[in-house]
Amino acid sequence: MNNKLKIIAELSKVRITVMVMLTTVAGYVLAGGYNAGMALPVAGLFILACGSAILNQYQERKEDAVMPRTAKRPIPSGRIKAGSALILALAFSVTGSLIILIGANVQAMLLGITALIWYNVIYTPLKKKTPFAVIPGSVIGAIPPLVGWVAGGGSLLNMQALVLGLFFFVWQVPHFWLLMIKYGPQYEKAGFPSLSRYYSARHIRMVTFIWTLATAVAAMLLPLYGVIKSPYAVAGIILSSVWLIATFLRMLNFSKKLINPMPYFMKINIFAMLMIIVLCVDNLL
Repeated sequence: MNNKLKIIAELSKVRITVMVMLTTVAGYVLAGGYNAGMALPVAGLFILACGSAILNQYQERKEDAVMPRTAKRPIPSGRIKAGSALILALAFSVTGSLIILIGANVQAMLLGITALIWYNVIYTPLKKKTPFAVIPGSVIGAIPPLVGWVAGGGSLLNMQALVLGLFFFVWQVPHFWLLMIKYGPQYEKAGFPSLSRYYSARHIRMVTFIWTLATAVAAMLLPLYGVIKSPYAVAGIILSSVWLIATFLRMLNFSKKLINPMPYFMKINIFAMLMIIVLCVDNLL
């Protein structure tokens, strides 16, 4: 049983889907505060995100088998059959969608399903055609907090919802971009085009910094449009944004060598987690 649970956890990319769940919590809390009604839509979105992750591994099982980074995943390693993984993906996706519907409303459920379609039907095939797929693909990051927002009683027509979604959209771009820099040769081997096919090392540094700067600017829009109101939360966002920009300024030495992306990858994810914490505790301050 423990082995089966471990396989399901690996297929579900739990570390990523937990992050998705936390952005949903942030969206709900901002719109509706802390209450028991949050449990079902957040759980449903988490289960739906797990289903989407499993479906992605089913879709990319052949490519995963080629790359050392992913060759030990459950499907290419033979620990689970592809057909069984597909059944799991469908079961998780349907169950998660229904739980969102029961716990929130049709609009929240449709947003969740839209995230799955965007990730598995649009982004996943597009990755094989262009490394710039990360830009439209990052729309996926904007949807879970909006699911939480709608489930908490907020309106998608509210400017605060759009600013909230914008932040998580922009953050996803350098997040994915840095991963592509790290595993570019493996992606090429598996048939995915890499950034180095289009950009020099100097250009990659510059574009990565620009997207990171945009992430910090998008974060500062949150207090500007009243998404957060506490002066302590505002100070936290400003300080975190300044720290992020200062950290990524090191990229602008215009070296002809590619950056080591993983320290930057960790820091931009730490920044995103700090933003989630600030969003969640704002109305408690």
